[in-house]
Amino acid sequence: MKPSKHSSYVFILNISSIFRLFAVFVLSLLLVFILIGTLTSLKPGYRVASSTVNEAAKHFSSKQLYRMFLSDSQLLALNMPKTESFSISKIAFEMMTNVRFQDPRSLLGRELPGFDIFDSKILVAGEGSNYTNLPIESVPPDNSLKSSDPKTQNTDQINKAKDNNQDKHNKPSQTTKGKKRVYIYFTHTHESYLPYLKGVTDPNLAQHSKINVTKVGEKLKEDLEDRGIGAEADTTDVQKLLVKNGMTYSQSYQESREVVLSAMKADHDFQYFIDIHRDSRRRKDTTVTINGKPYAKIAFIIGGDNPNWEQNAKVAEDLHARLKKKYKDLSRGVIMKKGASTNGKFNQDLSNHSFLIEVGGVDNTFEEMYRTMDALADVFADYYWQAEKVNGNKTTTAAK
Repeated sequence: MKPSKHSSYVFILNISSIFRLFAVFVLSLLLVFILIGTLTSLKPGYRVASSTVNEAAKHFSSKQLYRMFLSDSQLLALNMPKTESFSISKIAFEMMTNVRFQDPRSLLGRELPGFDIFDSKILVAGEGSNYTNLPIESVPPDNSLKSSDPKTQNTDQINKAKDNNQDKHNKPSQTTKGKKRVYIYFTHTHESYLPYLKGVTDPNLAQHSKINVTKVGEKLKEDLEDRGIGAEADTTDVQKLLVKNGMTYSQSYQESREVVLSAMKADHDFQYFIDIHRDSRRRKDTTVTINGKPYAKIAFIIGGDNPNWEQNAKVAEDLHARLKKKYKDLSRGVIMKKGASTNGKFNQDLSNHSFLIEVGGVDNTFEEMYRTMDALADVFADYYWQAEKVNGNKTTTAAK
């Protein structure tokens, strides 16, 4: 009996379907290999990391994640709570646009100039700190990097301020045995202060090659060494390097990174890395009175785009807690900054014991900032020696 035309057609159709399925399978397998190859060949900074997954998970509530995990089980799905709706389209929209319906800042921050500072996150708030008085970096015009320094005033008060704030305490009971453990540097080297700049009133123009934030770091170095902790204040002029290399002010962290890497290569004993800045906010936000004396407030800044930011934040939070206990209201808190509007790392990916501090603002005096450095060195020494005791580091020794 000859096969019918219909049966032959069905046979050919089945062969064609099998071939298409096989082709789809091979193509899918090829695409998977291409995807895996692409992901594994990306530079480390562009690969999918745990921080990326963590950021994506923020778009889901705990109940939504619970529903997703249980959705494959019909038995468990019967008892699944129905208190919260699950909208794939809403989540997809938020992930693609980064606009969150429950947070108007996510939309307004892209439309209103200056509003993007609210993308910062307060990890630990100091007394009076909120999203209306977060630290603000100076943004001087690039042509100011090549401009001559403004005339100075009240410079005679700087040395007096240092003399008035010399520590008078006993010889340290322990030292780092000549090893330098704290590396202090300055990304925005020329950040200066209005009380010492004649005729300057704009915070963004408070810049000077000599009278600047490096003096604050040098004071911290001395205070730490008085407590037995070896330190170095690297006053490399990053702003001068920017001009030399034809770079802009926005590339400051890129240039200071090379300075830090060079220091790390030259001395392997460094354990802590502190980048000192000054805030652009005015006196009311950057000054506090403690025991009848004015102090320049301090704020700890953590780069949220660093995958290991939590470890740096832990150090900053500990120091903040110690300041709060011993010098009430001196610390403005620990703030995390990330995103397109800022550097996001601040070179803190180079060490798990790295942080940036804003010391005072454009209206503060060196006497106020020197008092703050005494206080910071005081609590840092307590923190450091306790950590050394826990870690059993043998590089410390009793002072002779």
